[in-house]
Order: sequence, then C-alpha cells, then structure tokens
Amino acid sequence: MTPLTPGAPSARQCEGQAVLLLRLAGPLQSWGSRSAFNRRETGPEPTKSGVIGLLAAASGLAREDPLDALLPLRLGIRVDQPGALLRDYHTVSDYRGRPLPQAGVSAKGIQKPTSPAKNTHVTTRYYLQDAVFLAAVAGPRTLLTALDVAVRAPAYPLALGRRSCPPTQPVSRGVRDGSIEDVLREEPWQASRRAREQYAAQRGRERNLGRSLYPARVDRSVTVEDPHGDDVLHDAPVSFHPQARTFTSRRVRHDWLSIPTGFPRTDDDTSDGANDDAGHDPFALLGW
Repeated sequence: MTPLTPGAPSARQCEGQAVLLLRLAGPLQSWGSRSAFNRRETGPEPTKSGVIGLLAAASGLAREDPLDALLPLRLGIRVDQPGALLRDYHTVSDYRGRPLPQAGVSAKGIQKPTSPAKNTHVTTRYYLQDAVFLAAVAGPRTLLTALDVAVRAPAYPLALGRRSCPPTQPVSRGVRDGSIEDVLREEPWQASRRAREQYAAQRGRERNLGRSLYPARVDRSVTVEDPHGDDVLHDAPVSFHPQARTFTSRRVRHDWLSIPTGFPRTDDDTSDGANDDAGHDPFALLGW
C-alpha cells in the first residue's frame, strides 16, 4: 500500500517529519484563488490548492479520489523571482456554430442560449510570466519520499495552476530535514541566471565599484502556513471532484528570509556577506 492509497496513514498519523522542495518555474503560471468565466485572475504566488493539485496529478489521483493523505501537509512559498503580470485577450466560441449559453441558469439548472444570439465571448485571463517560486511541503518523510518519486515521473502532466502552463524541469529538489523556515532559508536562490546577474550588477553600481558585486545572501519574501498566522487565505482544497469542488480557509504569516545567492566567490571579493544582511531592502523583489 502506497501512502496515497485509500486506507493509508494520514500525515498526522505518521512520524518522521521532513520537507519536500519544489521549484515552480516556467514561461507562464496562473494561480487563481477566485475566478469567473469571463475573468480568470492569478494570485502573486502559488496557492495551496494548486500545489496539492500538482502533487495529486503526479501521484495519479483522479479528481474524484479523496485527498486524505495530502490535505494535512503544510506549505511554505518563497518568492525567488516575482515575474511580471501578463493580461491575455482571449475569445471563446462554440466550434459547432451554436449561440453561446447565458451565464445564468434556470430553476432546473439549464443554461438558455443568449438572446440576441452571441457567438463569441471575450474573456480576460491573467498570468505570471518568468516567475520562479520555491515551494516547501512539510509532512511525514514516508509520504514526501513517495511524492518526490511521483513528481520526477508524474502519472499525469504537471501544470503551474492551469493546464496551459507546464513547468520547467526538474521540479523536485528533493526531501530535506528541518522546518519549513530552515529549509527555505538555506536553499540557494532559484532565480534565473540573468535575473541574478542583473541583481549583482545593480548592487555593484549602487556601491560605485565599477564591477558586479557578488553578494553572499539576498532577502526574499516567504508565506508560511501557520495556525497562529495573522492572514487568512481561502485556497486550501477539500475536494477536486468536478461536481463538488470544495475549498476552505487556512492561516498564514508573511516574512522575509535572508538566503544564499549561490554566486561563485571571486579572488577580489573580500566581502563575507555580513553587510548584505545588514538591512532589508523593500524594493528587492522589484529589481530596483
């Protein structure tokens, strides 16, 4: 029996806690916590329903299957590269040439054709482009080890919020020991090489050094699931069943972590990185 089969022990019943790291990066991502048909929004970072859905797809769970083994997992998100918001002009029509149905339904739950007939809907869809996130999923080691294997060879295609947003590979960075905060604090910066080099060049210009400064650490924002957190997000899945999609709320807290940049050290770089952690730069995520 695998940890995801019915009757397997849940996360609360298992011992040996660990953290699974997932690098969520791709040309486009879209993490919608609230959306209507004609307007599909995206949040600034991955939702818990999106991450749990990715793990369920990798494990081969059908939408109707229970999520008992996955629901108790805790989630932490580190924003390594916030990306830019993309607005997509999108049209929808019936390939059979029939008039599109109205948004509302009758008392019997039946949609009537639009009157006067409309053959095309204009929809607005939002994406994050060139964003990079590091997701830390905390739970029992046995379960996370199985999920690590599943993500590396997924049963169903993985997506970053929507099916049209495939992730770059590899997604899994392995299972680590420690708390969510400790693991996110020690994992090197996952931003693209270009973004990291631009940051180093900017730091060099700020200090009038005439060369790129390779800082040892950089501040990144994190959102960590915490029952005592001061913010509430309504993005925790209960069921993905097509006829009974259900979500609930969870509490989180927002913070900043100083993380290693992963830059190579040069012979003329005598900085030990201590000054890089002296203060928090509120514009760091904007690349200013």
